[in-house]
Amino acid sequence: MTIPSSWATSPDPVEAVPAATVILARDGRAGLEVLMVQRSSSLAFAGGMWVFPGGRVDPEDRDPSRPDDALAAARRAGAREVGEEAGLSVDPATLVPFSHWTPPPGAPKRFATWFFVVPAPAGTVTVDGGEIEAHRWVGPSDALLRHRRSEVELIPPTWITLASLTGFTDVDGLLTTVGAREPEVFVTKLAVVTDGTVALYDGDAGYADGDPERAGGRHRLLMRPGGWSYVRPDGTVVEP
Repeated sequence: MTIPSSWATSPDPVEAVPAATVILARDGRAGLEVLMVQRSSSLAFAGGMWVFPGGRVDPEDRDPSRPDDALAAARRAGAREVGEEAGLSVDPATLVPFSHWTPPPGAPKRFATWFFVVPAPAGTVTVDGGEIEAHRWVGPSDALLRHRRSEVELIPPTWITLASLTGFTDVDGLLTTVGAREPEVFVTKLAVVTDGTVALYDGDAGYADGDPERAGGRHRLLMRPGGWSYVRPDGTVVEP
């Protein structure tokens, strides 16, 4: 995915719509695997991209007795979307918050999205062939390598989520770690550099004023035509 430079400069952000995404994880023969689905290339938002099942929070996802409980509504939306996009059933109460994403102000469509993780339930994945064209169980590192080879297209939140999953070898370890920490929050700012586009996150020296050249700590995704790399706040770099 190529990020238009206009996303970094638009002064009038559109409202971010609440949404939910679910990382279905299972123990595969070679280690941790996650379910990814490919959105139809005809869709206006993220057409052709490989993503985790998910979508916007609908009015019926909100509990009338707790209309302001955004996290509970996101859990129900995530579970509903898993059923609609993958044909699997998960209990909303079992969805563990993994991260929360807010897109850059200049994005033409903005979804403020909770990412959840849950063990994959028993059952066969089925996609409708309409909004969702295909599915694949894949190891996180393999998915990133496929992206580097231009075999699949990913959006930045999916890429960084896969990068964050590469350190886990099984579902139990993943759930234990994620359940014991606060979800990571990403409020994205974009900047254009000579060799690509940079997504800046809290903790990067250039985050406050959007200057990617400012000296100091780094927390960013550098999207170059030849490949992407993610620098974590602790200085480690993920570069497939």
